[in-house]
Amino acid sequence: MTATAVETDRSVRLTGVTKTFGEGDAAVHALKGIDLEIASGELVVVLGPSGSGKTTMCNIIGGIESATGGAVAIAGEDISDRKPSQLAGFRREHVGFIFQFFNLIPTLTARENVEIILSLTGKADGSRVEDLLDAVGLADRADNFPAQLSGGQQQRVAVARALATDPDILLADEPTGALDLPTGRQILGLLQRLNREGRTVVIVTHNSSVARIAHRVVTVVDGAIESAEVNPAPADAADVTW
Repeated sequence: MTATAVETDRSVRLTGVTKTFGEGDAAVHALKGIDLEIASGELVVVLGPSGSGKTTMCNIIGGIESATGGAVAIAGEDISDRKPSQLAGFRREHVGFIFQFFNLIPTLTARENVEIILSLTGKADGSRVEDLLDAVGLADRADNFPAQLSGGQQQRVAVARALATDPDILLADEPTGALDLPTGRQILGLLQRLNREGRTVVIVTHNSSVARIAHRVVTVVDGAIESAEVNPAPADAADVTW
């Protein structure tokens, strides 16, 4: 992949965003009025303990879940009132997801796991699949099934899959959580490189060490933003340890 300038709107803006699960006495207030702006081309780490609301916030940014209240604008588009079918189309056009446990289809090869995303968008392109796997260093493992790949290799396939539709924004939810330190560094390095090529990257994690690579660290506690601090000197992923 060649480096690209940030020419399109790849920003995130949440205004007064709330999310409530359930009703009445059983209601759980997962988000309590989130105000957050992420600039185009920024690498932000959302940090917080389990149950803090950070994954819910990530899912709302990506259009997997809808907010209960407030306004959500992603890549310059207001998605606050969109129906589930509209959100699905928005995700395909603008957002790439990377998950902790890879979520690869075990009966498909690495190549096919990437191809299936393109086929869902009607943009099947064998050469693009090869380019993506090459970009994550797995061109020689394209015909291997997930069970034949290491955890780090599976996560790199997941990154290639997330890039299939050339998304404006990459959302990574605990992308190093199932990996050892050397492999985790490789994945963080890959995300850092993709950010330097112009993509907005949001990494959700409970691991404060990962936050060292961020331009800005947003800490979420009990459904609210506790702090949002600029990191004046982001570390190189190769120097991160935990």
